[in-house]
Amino acid sequence: MNYVVQEWLNLVFRWIHVFAGIMWVGATYYFTWLDRRFHSTDPEQVWMVHSGGFYVVNKTKKPSAEHTLHWFKYEALLTWISGTLLLVLVYYMGGLLVAEQNYKVALAVGIATLLVGWKVYDLLWLSPLPEPVLIVISYAAVVTLAWWLPHVMSPRAAYMHVGALMGTIMAANVWERIIPAQKKMVAAVREGREPDQRLADRAKFRSKHNTYLVIPVVLIMMNAHFPTVTNGYDWKMLALFILAGWGAAHVIRKH
Repeated sequence: MNYVVQEWLNLVFRWIHVFAGIMWVGATYYFTWLDRRFHSTDPEQVWMVHSGGFYVVNKTKKPSAEHTLHWFKYEALLTWISGTLLLVLVYYMGGLLVAEQNYKVALAVGIATLLVGWKVYDLLWLSPLPEPVLIVISYAAVVTLAWWLPHVMSPRAAYMHVGALMGTIMAANVWERIIPAQKKMVAAVREGREPDQRLADRAKFRSKHNTYLVIPVVLIMMNAHFPTVTNGYDWKMLALFILAGWGAAHVIRKH
């Protein structure tokens, strides 16, 4: 590919990726904050002021079939698509995937990491294991992956694939778990049935996961610009990044 064309595509994809991510993550954390208010300081209504207007929000478990529902899903799709295009452009086509490793092996592993990684995560969190055990298993799995990937691809590419896996999990949570559950609830309302609260709880649980995953993902994206400060692309540093991100998300969710 022509270098100038590649540079322009890189710029456009990054622009779209960052802005779509802002819209997606911003909406996710806004609703996290809103839900927190209903469970703490404002149990009945949440009053807000913004850009010269006053807003009041009521929470209901059974929306009216007559009102228009506003969905928040395409931000996630656009973020994932633009991020995947960047991964292909910069790493699969841009020469940063391997150092001395086999390109075809690294390419196969990279794609498998995203596809298989989502499925392993999904099945794991659908299992009846208690949440603390699942957290430990998930963390151990991602740290093991971060340790192993540099054996088949460059350390920088390995870092980015761990971040891409987390981003893929986030987008798949929206499109495979959250949106389908919400559609079933909406269908129940339109048919005059009571929505299944278990669907709401499952969707909210996966949304909670996304608020934890996004902070280390953003840090991984930034790491390429500060390799010296962050000790290069050391898997042990990445393990600390993930813990720090999850800790920050826990604090944010409580306020």
